[in-house]
Amino acid sequence: MDATQIYFLIFGVLTIVGGVIGYVKAGSLPSIIAGTITGVLLLVAGWILPTNRAVGLVIALIISILLAVQFVPKLIRTGKVMPAGLMSVLSVIGIVVAIVAWLKK
Repeated sequence: MDATQIYFLIFGVLTIVGGVIGYVKAGSLPSIIAGTITGVLLLVAGWILPTNRAVGLVIALIISILLAVQFVPKLIRTGKVMPAGLMSVLSVIGIVVAIVAWLKK
């Protein structure tokens, strides 16, 4: 496993866990649905990276961008570290990791 694959697998798990926490703490059905869908897609991206690098990186990049679009403005608006700050940082790192991995391809 390379660092890119490990990052997206961990990012996927954290995204799913965050969705579950959002549901448990606030009863937010959108949190668990969105967290599960995006988390599973990140896990799929990480899983297929060794065999189909281009597709895995595209999936990871798209999901990272979507999550950044959702959470970065929320962080700016609310200033809350959890979950907006953490997800903003993870998403931006995901964008950078995907682009760097693509350029190294």
